[in-house]
Amino acid sequence: MVLMDLTETASFARRLGPCLRTGDVVALYGDLGAGKTAFTRVLIQGLQARAGEVEEVPSPTFSLVQQYEVDGLLLWHFDLYRLTSPEEAYELGIDEAFAEGVSLIEWPDRLGELLPEGRLSLSFEIPEDTGPFGEKRLLRVEGNPDWGERLKHV
Repeated sequence: MVLMDLTETASFARRLGPCLRTGDVVALYGDLGAGKTAFTRVLIQGLQARAGEVEEVPSPTFSLVQQYEVDGLLLWHFDLYRLTSPEEAYELGIDEAFAEGVSLIEWPDRLGELLPEGRLSLSFEIPEDTGPFGEKRLLRVEGNPDWGERLKHV
């Protein structure tokens, strides 16, 4: 999928949000600056807006994890860039997140074998012809058949 600018990226994030449910894991892949945090921020803010709740959504770069509750749904936003071993994720409550909420995970490769099989993987790539403002993104969406069914109308 080609996202031509920030507006298209934000639109996809807002459409994906309502498809999420407890137990979902969304793995966000991409280089630094590819748009993982921006995408996640818009997804969370879109859910907040639908619920009439507006809250700041900071990047978890320094805290490694941020938690939100939106309309009864627990959202866990992880930035695992600084993890040195998968086991460190347990200290962040990743097992609790997998069981009780939706896990939005930047740098999911840091989890190794701990990354669940049934996840939705979103891979952001900055193409060479990104344009004058650097907003164009290539997005690869991969998931099991359940995700395929849920994402039909996104």
